[in-house]
Amino acid sequence: MSGRHVVVRNIARTDPGLVARLAKAGVATVHEAMGRRGLAGTELRPNQINVRIAGPAVTVSSHPGDNLMIHAAVETCRPGDVLVVTTTSPSTDGMFGELLATSLATRGVIGLVSAAGVRDTAELRDMGFHVWARAVSAQGTVKASPGSVNVPVILGGVLVSPGDVVVADDDGVVVVPREEAERTALRAEERIAKEAATRAVLRSGELGVDYYGLRDRLADLGISYVDQA
Repeated sequence: MSGRHVVVRNIARTDPGLVARLAKAGVATVHEAMGRRGLAGTELRPNQINVRIAGPAVTVSSHPGDNLMIHAAVETCRPGDVLVVTTTSPSTDGMFGELLATSLATRGVIGLVSAAGVRDTAELRDMGFHVWARAVSAQGTVKASPGSVNVPVILGGVLVSPGDVVVADDDGVVVVPREEAERTALRAEERIAKEAATRAVLRSGELGVDYYGLRDRLADLGISYVDQA
């Protein structure tokens, strides 16, 4: 592969079965299952509520204020993918809107995660195209600057390689490296089972300080209980 700017057409994607298992677990559980790694910051906000998606990443590295490479990425997408857009320097421009979403939805793309801004947010919700973005902005963009598609990018401080699993819901966005997907899915399922058992105990009335054995820790920290008349 030569040249500074490239569009990689074919990438290895995470197995769909593993993607589905990670989608079921959700962002918070997957993040914990990976040892509290992979969370792409707190700036990526959902444009909708009560929606959870997961899919292989198609990555875009673009110039700020320029959506040329998003257009170039469309033909590389397959059903179930999540488009991940980053910029070479911070940007809040509205680089993505309803027309691009129409192109992506036609190819079966289930959502967008953007380190920049989006526009046409009401239209995106109406058409059921799911978006997590750094900003909402009507600021227009151009189509003039080179970039790359399906190369490793940084999203919210997290490395995203093409084909990694992107999980997104109301809690944010988490990225699971493709080679860690199976192990993370298993640990997430174990965590879900453990939390179900804990939930049953707490519903029975047992206090968390007793169930988790925290009374000795409180005492070691010098915390005392005082009963007032």
